[in-house]
Amino acid sequence: QYSPESVAGADGQLDPAEVTFPGCPCRSRSCAAPACPCLSRGHSYSSQGLLLAQQQQQPFSRPVFECNSLCCCGEGCQNRVVQRGLRLRLQVFRTRRKGWGVRALQPIPAGSFVCEYAGEVLGFAEARRRIQAQSPQEPNYIIAVREHLHDGRVMETFVDPTRVGNVGRFLNHSCEPNLFMVPVRVDSMVPKLALFAAADIAAGEELTYDYSGRFRNFPGASREHKAPEEENSLRKPCYCGSRTCASFLPWDSSLFSTP
Repeated sequence: QYSPESVAGADGQLDPAEVTFPGCPCRSRSCAAPACPCLSRGHSYSSQGLLLAQQQQQPFSRPVFECNSLCCCGEGCQNRVVQRGLRLRLQVFRTRRKGWGVRALQPIPAGSFVCEYAGEVLGFAEARRRIQAQSPQEPNYIIAVREHLHDGRVMETFVDPTRVGNVGRFLNHSCEPNLFMVPVRVDSMVPKLALFAAADIAAGEELTYDYSGRFRNFPGASREHKAPEEENSLRKPCYCGSRTCASFLPWDSSLFSTP
């Protein structure tokens, strides 16, 4: 079932459509920091889109909060990007070795919002149950996003587009990707998993991102560890063809282990 944005999963733990954030009082056509409380909470978009600072400049990325349905600003506010959905011409196509993939049908400038990775938003128990119910031959679309907070806490978001999703489910992994994923919040703490262009992308180029979370993150931010040799038989090979290819798709053992 196609859905342009994420929906509540079968376990009913999280509802992405619920509105819990207050709206900003800005009555201007477009909000500006520091007057707008939405923008003052975190990172803001520039005229070039979302351009994050390099790791060396700051140890943590600032969060991204867009203006929401309760805000007084207009629909044309520059702080409403991901919520507007897909605006680019993309094409799902059959690759030579990786199954389905997605490519751009137009040039995409660096920093541009490309698409959301949409699906059912699940709790940890249901995400692990679904993964453990799959056979090694079945495709696994469940993504686990972990946000490491400055006080040591870790916020987890699990999205499964297997049954309900959008074009994001067809994006392939690359060890040298041209997209990066950022959790963007609009109406509540349940984030939209938004994919932005990491560099200028040419028309016809395949769109990819790093499933492991290594890209634009500290090495310790990923829970992917070197798998024992016997687990490699369960892992899927990586066909990205990049110079730094890790040979296997990312492996997160925490979702495969028993409680």
